[in-house]
Amino acid sequence: MRVGRIPYINCYPVYGAIDAGIVRLEAELVTGVPSDLNARMARGQLDVSVVSAIEYARSSERYVLLPDLAISCDGPVRSVLLLSRVPAPELGGKRVMVSRSSMTSVALLELLFANVWHARPEFAPGDAELTDVARFADEAHDARLVIGDAALVMGNRESGIGNRHGAPAYEFVYDLGAEWKRWTSLPFVFAVWVAQRSTSVDRALAVHATLIESRAWGLQHLDQLAERASQSSGVDAGACREYLSGLDYGLSYPHLAGLTNFFNRLVQVGRVPDGTLAFLGRS
Repeated sequence: MRVGRIPYINCYPVYGAIDAGIVRLEAELVTGVPSDLNARMARGQLDVSVVSAIEYARSSERYVLLPDLAISCDGPVRSVLLLSRVPAPELGGKRVMVSRSSMTSVALLELLFANVWHARPEFAPGDAELTDVARFADEAHDARLVIGDAALVMGNRESGIGNRHGAPAYEFVYDLGAEWKRWTSLPFVFAVWVAQRSTSVDRALAVHATLIESRAWGLQHLDQLAERASQSSGVDAGACREYLSGLDYGLSYPHLAGLTNFFNRLVQVGRVPDGTLAFLGRS
């Protein structure tokens, strides 16, 4: 069995016990950014993986969802930010840097521009994980989407967002989780765990049980994981603890309602073919 994981610290609560050898996973772990894991799953190179929510929606005919396992927020997410020099509604025709390493975040950003901010910017490829703020000045842009650990570094009150070390000033900061909540009153699901439909159900269920066990340990040891996250990201441990405790790693009915709402909106604009949800289990 080959199981994919994202290296961002938001996955620490799910994989922390496995990494520490407290919970044993009978599988090979494969690490990659969301777009890499999406591509590996699409090519059948992984049996089970965390993937972008939109990847499941695009290829739901080949995947099944692992129950009660996701990366979600019910309000601010803190790790998916739009940094802008002007208010978002004034970004029409202006250059917004995005990255395809997180297709769900890009799709959510596009929906917010179309339905909430009513602006049509020019989207351009950029590095959404950039943490060297001085390099921001090398790209001509009016706003940029920043995700993952880089968003925590940029958004952390200790490092600040603005004109430091030659970086461009961003007066306006939008947390996409908070913007979705304000728009729909629902939680937002950024990532889900899926299995190939061709994968043995028994083996996939065994992996699922291990991930759930590891998550239970992780949620009970957030202080320990926050210290580890601080060491890897450079963000202070208190901010990492606040971030991890603000995420939800389950997939409850409210989260499913948010996920279905998101998928339905993507279907309406032709981004995905179907919004149907199918879960791993014995028939």
